[in-house]
Amino acid sequence: MSNPGAQLSVEQQQQIAAAQAQAAAQAQFGVPPAAPQASASLYVGELDPSVTEAMLFEMFNTVGPVASIRVCRDAVTRRSLGYAYVNFHNVVDGERALDTLNYTVIKNKPCRIMWSQRDPALRKTGTGNIFIKNLDKSIDNKALHDTFNVFGNILSCKVAMEDGASKGYGFVHYETAEAAEHAIKHVNGMLLKDKKVYVGHHIPKKERQSKLEEIKAKFTNIYVKNLDTEVSLEEFNEIFSRFGKITSAVITTDEHGASKGFGFVNFENHEEAANAVNELHDTELKGKKLFVARAQKKHEREEELRRQYEQAKLEKLNKYQGVNLYIKNLEDDIDDEKLRQEFSVYGVITSAKVMRDDRSQSKGFGFVCFSSPDEATKAVTEMNGRMIGNKPIYVALAQRKDVRKSQLEAQINQRNQIRMQQQQQAAVGMGAGAYMPVGYHPGTYGRIGRPAFYGGVGMMNPVPGTTPNLRNNYNMVNRSNGRPQNAPQNAGRPNASNRGARNQYQPAKQHNQYSQNNRVANGQGLSNSRNSATASQSSSSAISSVFDTRKFVGVSPEGQKQLLGEQLFPKISDRQPELAGKITGMLLEMDNSELLHLLENKAALDSKVDEAVSVLKQHAMATGQNFPDSE
Repeated sequence: MSNPGAQLSVEQQQQIAAAQAQAAAQAQFGVPPAAPQASASLYVGELDPSVTEAMLFEMFNTVGPVASIRVCRDAVTRRSLGYAYVNFHNVVDGERALDTLNYTVIKNKPCRIMWSQRDPALRKTGTGNIFIKNLDKSIDNKALHDTFNVFGNILSCKVAMEDGASKGYGFVHYETAEAAEHAIKHVNGMLLKDKKVYVGHHIPKKERQSKLEEIKAKFTNIYVKNLDTEVSLEEFNEIFSRFGKITSAVITTDEHGASKGFGFVNFENHEEAANAVNELHDTELKGKKLFVARAQKKHEREEELRRQYEQAKLEKLNKYQGVNLYIKNLEDDIDDEKLRQEFSVYGVITSAKVMRDDRSQSKGFGFVCFSSPDEATKAVTEMNGRMIGNKPIYVALAQRKDVRKSQLEAQINQRNQIRMQQQQQAAVGMGAGAYMPVGYHPGTYGRIGRPAFYGGVGMMNPVPGTTPNLRNNYNMVNRSNGRPQNAPQNAGRPNASNRGARNQYQPAKQHNQYSQNNRVANGQGLSNSRNSATASQSSSSAISSVFDTRKFVGVSPEGQKQLLGEQLFPKISDRQPELAGKITGMLLEMDNSELLHLLENKAALDSKVDEAVSVLKQHAMATGQNFPDSE
């Protein structure tokens, strides 16, 4: 679990620390607290996933000094679970918050506040818990609470919701069983908003399921479908009456009285109903095969269909696990047959498909499925990065969307944790030593063992088979010039005052024009304006030409990134001169094949630049920084 204080601002952390220090001082000098601290903890539920500790602090600190706040998150993805705990220093403040802030709207959702029950015994026993159904759709948590709080102290009150709409039932948990009995006695069968409601003791799900199994085993009501529309109710009764006494029989009709082709028959006892199902199921009546089975409620049918769907889905996933490959960066003229030919040397291919849009144009990616995992693994090893046509293709095992999403979320949250730790270190005066320069600086990639121009500490490589999102690649930058706050002014620049950084990497000969131009910009090397203009023109000429992928031959991955960075940086500088370093660093987290596509497609590059600018702008707004208007 990450440090909850990491989501709070420095000022908020200071306020909490001051309140804790005051409480400690009171305890030391014998000043009794307003109430025992053990029960000054509140549970806050029904929260939007975007609600943070800082938002809750602003809300609850108006009531009284807050000791601590924690939004509970998933251990893997770090996404909010929709509830939090707020701890006060005394019960008086907690009671005031419960009275005044319960059902307050946060991010368009009313929150639900109750005392935190650390002992699960009270929740599990169900004592004092009642169930209310047939509620009007307009009744929400607050309206239900106001209706039932006259019968006793309410611990929890909730209306079941789905997609923001009431499901027509809810729960009220009283502090005592007597209050629950009182509520059932007075409200059960009464009208609420012109609807007669049912109020009774809440039955745990396990008990309900066991009772349902008993009902299933002793059913008397059967469902009959695929009836001929010419079958009358008299004929229907005659067919089933030979199996036993019928208490009711009906054929469902439309508004015009015409048969819908199905009906229900209820027998007096279970044995008669079971015999009718066994004898008549799959028999023919007037040329149609009847379907006869135990009648099911709607939720039973939905649950059974859902279970069947999930089982079929799981079987399909297991069938293709480890044998289905994802291939991207395909040229437009590659079709299914060409894709199959390229991979056929590695084993038996069961299917090969290039994905196309509604105009039958290639989307640039496809799938190849082998007959065994060994063949698929060999194909990934041999084909990933191989040139097909003029493009290096990307090959990896195909992943489900939810798996890719969870992996990306885990990466994002790990980076966020590192970023928050850096912020905390900066807040307590750790200085620039806790940071690495962030942003792209031409000519600094390769010799220092990892990219110096993006990511900082803790950045991770992209997951195979995924496309990095610019929002994921953005590591916290506190200034628009590509350096973190507290970083030295010359960080990442090869000038005289930073010779160590300059000497870490000597630019390759084929890029000397760009590096020479960079030295001129920093006051080194050429001082003649004529030579400077010539170098600038040579650089512009190289930039405007189409990138030659043959330059990748024999070059290390770090060197390839350097080549691509030197092509991307000036292109981005044309649109965003002040943010070019940051944006280039963010883009260089992408696969080389995608970067080549950006160099070839101006529209795609502009789209990625706009996305990066949006991320940077949102961060600037969140941290109260000024955002440069580059365009």
